[in-house]
Amino acid sequence: MKKKENKTRDLKDPKYYMNRELSWMQFDGRILEEARDSENPLFERLKFLSITASNLDEFFMIRIASLKDMLTAGYKKPDISGMTPAKQLEELSDVTHTFVSEQYSTFTRMLMPRLADAGLRFVKHHEELNEKEKEYVDEYFRDNVYPVLTPMAVDSSRPFPLVRNKTLNIGALVRTEENDMEFAMVQVPSVIPRIVELPQDEEGKRAVILLEEIIERNIGGLFLSYNVICAHPFRVMRNADFTIDEDEADDLLTEIEKRLKQRQRGDAIRLECESGMDKRLRRILQDELEVGDADVYYINGPLDLTFLMKMYAMPGFEHLKAKSYEPQFPKYMERDINIFDQIKDHDILLWHPYDSFTPVVRFIQEAAQDAETLAIKQTLYRVSGNSPIIKALATAAENGKQVTVLVELKARFDEENNIIWAKMLEKAGCHVIYGLKGLKTHSKITLVVRREEDGLRRYVHLGTGNYNDSTAKLYTDIGFLTCAEPYGEDATAVFNMLSGYSEPAVWNKLSIAPLWLKDRFLYLIGRETENALNGREARIIAKINSLCDRDIIEALYKASCAGVKIDLIIRGICSLRPGIPGVSENITVRSIVGTFLEHARIFWFLNEGKEEVYCASADWMPRNLERRVEILFPLETPRIVESLKSILKTQLEDNTKARIMKSDGTYERITPGRNTPVCAQEIYMKEALAFAAEREKAVNERVFVAEEKK
Repeated sequence: MKKKENKTRDLKDPKYYMNRELSWMQFDGRILEEARDSENPLFERLKFLSITASNLDEFFMIRIASLKDMLTAGYKKPDISGMTPAKQLEELSDVTHTFVSEQYSTFTRMLMPRLADAGLRFVKHHEELNEKEKEYVDEYFRDNVYPVLTPMAVDSSRPFPLVRNKTLNIGALVRTEENDMEFAMVQVPSVIPRIVELPQDEEGKRAVILLEEIIERNIGGLFLSYNVICAHPFRVMRNADFTIDEDEADDLLTEIEKRLKQRQRGDAIRLECESGMDKRLRRILQDELEVGDADVYYINGPLDLTFLMKMYAMPGFEHLKAKSYEPQFPKYMERDINIFDQIKDHDILLWHPYDSFTPVVRFIQEAAQDAETLAIKQTLYRVSGNSPIIKALATAAENGKQVTVLVELKARFDEENNIIWAKMLEKAGCHVIYGLKGLKTHSKITLVVRREEDGLRRYVHLGTGNYNDSTAKLYTDIGFLTCAEPYGEDATAVFNMLSGYSEPAVWNKLSIAPLWLKDRFLYLIGRETENALNGREARIIAKINSLCDRDIIEALYKASCAGVKIDLIIRGICSLRPGIPGVSENITVRSIVGTFLEHARIFWFLNEGKEEVYCASADWMPRNLERRVEILFPLETPRIVESLKSILKTQLEDNTKARIMKSDGTYERITPGRNTPVCAQEIYMKEALAFAAEREKAVNERVFVAEEKK
């Protein structure tokens, strides 16, 4: 008997939605929980705290900046949660101030004492130095720091200097012999390591001090004609969210280069000051930078905690870090067999970073050297600083291959790197394109065309993450290698669309945003809804980074009302509220924060037992579905489908690093209790290592048998 759909509630009601910015801050809060968790190794906690600082910087430069721009423009339309930009800024001010206090409480009260117990003293202020250490830092200042510094005084002939975005500076009040008080400052140079290790004491214990403390101790030597009244570190965050009118831009590359320079001069949106800063000095900074009281953050500790990532890398403390994991060579692949022969034999699933990224690099490198390869086409969004893929593409062009590379110049905070790569690839002879006007190309796809005995064959790589060999060791992502013709035809169509030709009338496998990917998702969710309404079992599991698209959320609410069981694994932003009676009681939301950044997007639909599994470059966000070029691709090989189902099943069983979202939008951490602890990431690592050990054993046995036969 067909069920009746619940139509008594307005599923667009703002009370059923979380504000995306507050949800983002909750995600940073979950990372901060890891920094506060005494179960984690001490240096891992430093790393997590550093990540919260880096995340918060980006949040201010982009999200807070965007809201301030809306406020300035008089934009008052509420978001899906019913909050206007003004209301969001008001609440976020309280949240971020509290968050910063918790960051520094974590560092000064929890981590610093444990560092000292572990044999590493962190010198918070230069006044804590003993006589031997004072002599050392003063000599270090004279020999290594003083020649690099540029002290700047402000008077009638010298205007207030430009304080660049995110730079660390020391502001001072100085007095002349005539008793006139003036402002002065010096930028802490980024070309000198910020962490300076002091000589070990008699017991062999180590100590570190930050560069700004050494400069502050010796600041009198920078302003010899003045008496220094006070000196304090400060830091400015500026609006880095620029937009480009591509209709007006004659040359996109030149326009972005111009805007990158402006990023250093954007409006100041946050001023960080050392706690106890002289009020007169703070007022000068606020007036000159035009920063209101609500945007001043008083810091009880060292400014810019991202330096903790450098401290994490200090040698000698490996026993205080998690055991390092080396990505393993993937299942169903052989090291010594041509990669194209392997793909021709069977589709290949890659589960990074448990599986090595090497096969993806090899895919491009072998194509570059392969006599049968005619063309290579690839999209690049973010790549590493010394990318082997870039080198392979350049080599391919130099070897006479037709190489087409879409370099996304608008990849935020990677614009400068991507401009460098684009110019280098063009110089090597590659055809470089910059995507579609008005859209970011966020899809991850590579096409290799080879001439083989039976004609041309197309080999395709599709992924959920960037072609970045560095982050591939830190982010969890899915990669897929195939030479099935339907994927090859669609890959050709994607690149023809990106390079300027019209799209084909029919697509075989791929769903593309912004064309119809959102409609595809709504159809897949709607199909499960219909099955549930007709009394059939229906279920959805989705693993994504973010969910804030109202149409998708409303479709999920309707599915829940119809009886569809929905499990969502969402790392970051989630604007959906689970567990609301009559709206979302059939929906669960969990977030996993672990050693690796959960970045893969996997979607599973029961479909009356004819289950369908997809992976994608896209999250369920308006920007991904409506303003970016994204790709959703199905995985149909039974072995691969089972592997992806196993990944999802393990994440749903995680009771160690998972948090469950409650209907009020808060998160509650799961604990094993009397159950066996399950950590999804540890299980994946153990599985990969176990398979690698079996493979090595089998190889050794074959070698032994061969030697015996001799």
